[in-house]
Amino acid sequence: MFTGVIREIAKANLIGNKIKINAKYKPNIGDSIAINGACLSVVKADSNSFEVDISSESKKVIALENYYNNNVHIEPAMKLSDRLEGHILQGHIDCKGKIEKIIKNGISYDFFISIPTEFMKFIIPKGSIAIDGVSLTINDVFKDSFRLTIIPITVENTLFKEYKIGRIVNIETDMFARYIYHIFKDKKSISWDDVDAIMARWM
Repeated sequence: MFTGVIREIAKANLIGNKIKINAKYKPNIGDSIAINGACLSVVKADSNSFEVDISSESKKVIALENYYNNNVHIEPAMKLSDRLEGHILQGHIDCKGKIEKIIKNGISYDFFISIPTEFMKFIIPKGSIAIDGVSLTINDVFKDSFRLTIIPITVENTLFKEYKIGRIVNIETDMFARYIYHIFKDKKSISWDDVDAIMARWM
């Protein structure tokens, strides 16, 4: 599990089925770490870098072009004792999104991001989403896109300061939205007993 609070911006280089990461952070072999939001396992580590394997399945889903000699977000898996400062993430990328528009809004920036329409059912106004592993809040939802407001501290401490229109990014939708949709997708109606049953599972 992850929180969407970025530990470091590191340099990644994808070669074959491995990604080499040059970073200050020093993981152990076997550790889980999110690279631009994708949960991967450390298979090699030395004093200056570490490597993770990437499967064919992951290659199909993530924005692969951003791993070739590029800066990436990294976040180690959270410990049970850690503060939850973002939101709960699994590091499972749902799809790729595209930055369609960036508008300066006072001291902040509005980012408009489009995604495949089949994933829009998980996009909820004021809900959570992860963009390249960064935990963010959704402001507006449209037919096939949504709007995020990125505050200055997030811009300065993430790759959002580098993002341009047309950038392809990794998207992880809210885990709870996915679970709730899966539970009720075949139901024609919902009762308060159903609601109580769901709440009991998470309390």
